[in-house]
Amino acid sequence: MVDLETESYSFKENNEREVERFVGIQTFATQKMDFIGGEYKSIFKDFIVREIDTHGNILDIKEDSKSYSFSEELKDRYTTFNLVKINKDTFEAIRRIGKALNIPYNLINYSGLKDKFSISVQKISIKGDNIEKLRNLKIKDIFIRKIIPTKKPVKLGSHWGNHFTIVLRNIEDNKNLKSEIGNYVKFLNNFGFPNYFGLQRFGNYRPNSHIVGRCLLEGNFKKSFEEFVSKTYTTESIISRQARREFRITGNLEKAFKEFPKSLNYERNMIQYLIENPEDYEGSINTLSFDLKKLLISSFQSYLFNKMLSKRVEKGFSLFEPMKGDVISILDDYNGNITQVKYIYGGNLDNYLKKALNLNRAAIVIPLIGTNTNLDDFPFMKLIFEKIVKQENIDKDIFNKTLNFGEEFKGSIRAMIVKPTGLKIFELADDDLNPGKKKIKFEFSLQKGSYATMLIREFIK
Repeated sequence: MVDLETESYSFKENNEREVERFVGIQTFATQKMDFIGGEYKSIFKDFIVREIDTHGNILDIKEDSKSYSFSEELKDRYTTFNLVKINKDTFEAIRRIGKALNIPYNLINYSGLKDKFSISVQKISIKGDNIEKLRNLKIKDIFIRKIIPTKKPVKLGSHWGNHFTIVLRNIEDNKNLKSEIGNYVKFLNNFGFPNYFGLQRFGNYRPNSHIVGRCLLEGNFKKSFEEFVSKTYTTESIISRQARREFRITGNLEKAFKEFPKSLNYERNMIQYLIENPEDYEGSINTLSFDLKKLLISSFQSYLFNKMLSKRVEKGFSLFEPMKGDVISILDDYNGNITQVKYIYGGNLDNYLKKALNLNRAAIVIPLIGTNTNLDDFPFMKLIFEKIVKQENIDKDIFNKTLNFGEEFKGSIRAMIVKPTGLKIFELADDDLNPGKKKIKFEFSLQKGSYATMLIREFIK
């Protein structure tokens, strides 16, 4: 991890692989295969994300429904709808909807966060009868579909997963390209890929949410503020870097408030608070929403998970074969989710566990470290984690300071490998944006919490 005392961070190449290494993403499932190459997210419609509900239904971007009315007799309490957004993160879209309808942010519920640079559709619910308001709502690049009254709200994590339709462009053509792509599809369908938390979790251009989260846990609010507001990264825009650097040099809060781009809304709010309340860095941090602060802390959890997975491979241990002391979780029959039914590999049940893994009825899991995590329950990964703690100079009890955030940071488990559902290529053609190059269009589904970008990187490397 970068030294928290430094004022800026420079990436040598400013490319995605380098930023990934910064947040602990280092290995590939397809390490021994030649890369396909290419680029993704060239235009918004090249990256389409559609939420999948618990019944396996994929939301349709154009789907709408007949008009419904709120019914007190049927005990309707929420207005639920499909949110379609273009090039907006979920937080921003919700803020804009709330502002337009004059509804507090905390009355709007969602199940998961969707990629910003994309076209996406997801379920949202708002407390109360907002049917007519939503029908008449007009916000640029935000569209409301299938408005219905419901008794219950959408809940965080209540969807099964997400379906992706993605175009990779600017691929070098060769006579074996079709078969090489076919080999990738076959490998990833059969074996899967490392279940890393992707760059969206940390920030694509300022990949430091885990650093801010660590500072929060350590109770160092001044460092949290400095990392969030004045630290510069070479991957962010020149305008942003200039504003942050000027503030770092002068320390002039009033000037910074005027010069920070309006798009840096969080930073401007934090600066304004310090103007009115000098030196109250904790209060400045608390201008961030409760959900965002939780996201920052969970980013640090995610960073530790990524580091453990990478360290395992770095030490020469397999991604796909269990080691003595690995923990194996049995998957539920209905959705294929990991369960708390888990066993330690290296005993009398090994043959049964290997068979369950081969049949996709079980998964090797890594702990997401939290307040209740007992590393003795993870004998193999405990050794890996202890190396990371020493290397990163982390207090083993750091997560004991998350109690103000409720039950969310008790700790859990996460599959080390994820397999896509229905990965298939349905177009290999000339790239209309890059003459002389090829593009491929493919689709697949992933369970919630897994990142499509982590599958894409296997093709691109």
